[in-house]
Amino acid sequence: MQIEPIKFDLGFSCPECGDKGRAMKIITLKSLLLPSALAKLEPSASYKMCNNKACSVVYFSDNQDVFETKDIKVEVYTKSEDEDCPVCYCFGWTKKRVVQELEETGRTTALEEITAHTKAGRCGCEVNNPEGSCCIGNLKHLLESIAKES
Repeated sequence: MQIEPIKFDLGFSCPECGDKGRAMKIITLKSLLLPSALAKLEPSASYKMCNNKACSVVYFSDNQDVFETKDIKVEVYTKSEDEDCPVCYCFGWTKKRVVQELEETGRTTALEEITAHTKAGRCGCEVNNPEGSCCIGNLKHLLESIAKES
């Protein structure tokens, strides 16, 4: 088995909208692509995630391959308006759940709960979250936007 060198030339952009995107680990794509999309994955290519909420492309490669929201096993939080879409893919926190807890108790335990699980080594962000990283940033952004709406 020949080991392919890691590609560091990540100067490519989303072919649909031009977003520069964020580099992704291949394990995230392998974990979250539907079988039909996974069959088209080029494991030696470099992939990025498109950050443009309005663009249907989720992942794109340096050879112009794209995977759209329809190719992913889960709804993508950064591209979804659905309140049932997970903010935290590991521990089941959705926007709806956060808002409901705030309405019922005046506070949310989401940040503390997720942080505790993460510190205990229970998270699987790399394979559960389409962003391939921890959701804490998205959760904090959600809490800030809820606070502004109040």
